[in-house]
Amino acid sequence: MSTGFLSAVAAALLLGGYLVAVKQYFSHYPPTVFVSLTHIIGLVWYFPVIAVTTPIRDIVSGIGVRGAVILAGTAGCTALALFVFYKGLALGEVSYVAPISKIVPVFVLPLEVVFLDQQLSAIHVIGVGVATGAVYVANYRRGSLLDPLRRLRQSKAALLALASAAAFGVVDVGKRTRMQELNISPDSFVLIMLILVLTLLAPAA
Repeated sequence: MSTGFLSAVAAALLLGGYLVAVKQYFSHYPPTVFVSLTHIIGLVWYFPVIAVTTPIRDIVSGIGVRGAVILAGTAGCTALALFVFYKGLALGEVSYVAPISKIVPVFVLPLEVVFLDQQLSAIHVIGVGVATGAVYVANYRRGSLLDPLRRLRQSKAALLALASAAAFGVVDVGKRTRMQELNISPDSFVLIMLILVLTLLAPAA
């Protein structure tokens, strides 16, 4: 097994445990408060690292107007995605909300085709179909084959999870644009996103 695959599995296990803990201990907090607090903690942990490794002038140099617009849009979509996801998590079961929120590739691929001239191979389409089908099968119970779709339409938690997946799709395309076209290092991007998302949600929190 490759290191990347093992890392992905480890990340999935950590994220699963994290979501269960959030549901168990923090779901009574308003999403704006929870996300703001986690971003403050993230800044406290992360800022000393980047302060040592990256000169402050290098964080914002070369961004330009277009880069600032992309960063602001990405931060806005990130804040929206996190808000609706944690709202859905507070209303529904983790095992139901989390998988729906992870069908991000369904939204990423059309955006890449339209805005980034991405050429899709058959394996891309099949992979998205398999992932989406897995979410459907996981939520199927006895009865009509359309019951999971009806449940999705009638569940506010599921609709919020779907909205978060769409917003995260925009976020991922924004991240790719940043990596390929803008002169921003990954560590600087993380710091900027922590600050911008916190700035957007803190007033509501």
